[in-house]
Amino acid sequence: MRRQTTLATPQTVPAKTWRLVDATDVSLGRLSVDIATVLMGKHRPEYTPHVDCGDFVIVINASKVGMTGRKAEQQMRQTYSRYPGGLKEESYASLRERRPDQLIEDAVKRMLPKNRLGRHMLTKLKVYGGTEHPHQAQQPVPMVV
Repeated sequence: MRRQTTLATPQTVPAKTWRLVDATDVSLGRLSVDIATVLMGKHRPEYTPHVDCGDFVIVINASKVGMTGRKAEQQMRQTYSRYPGGLKEESYASLRERRPDQLIEDAVKRMLPKNRLGRHMLTKLKVYGGTEHPHQAQQPVPMVV
C-alpha cells in the first residue's frame, strides 16, 4: 500500500479560527513560539510550508508579559534610521510600558518566515495592551500557552 503526502492548497485549507491568548505573566519567548506556530499553521495536520494554513491570534494583556531575570532592563531594542547617528536604543521595560504590542510583534516577527508569506502571516496577529479587544464577533477560542 502506497502512502501519499497531501499538499494543501489555498482552496482546500479549512476555515481559519480565531485564538485568544492571555499574556499575563507568560514568558515572552515561550509565548512568541506558541503564537508563531499557530500563525504558520504547524499545529494542523495539513500544514504545507508554501500555503498559509494558520489561524488568527488575539493577544490580550500584552503590557503584563513576563521576562525572566533582568532581561527587561538589560535587553535593548535597536532601530536604525539609516542616517549617520540614527541608532536608537530602548530597553524592553520602557518599550513594554510605552508600546506593549510592538514588543510581542517584534518577537513573533523574528520567528516567522522572512518572505511575502511571513509578512502575510503577521497581519493575522492582533495584540492589545489591556483586556479589551474588538474581535468578540469572531468568537475567539481560548488558547493555552
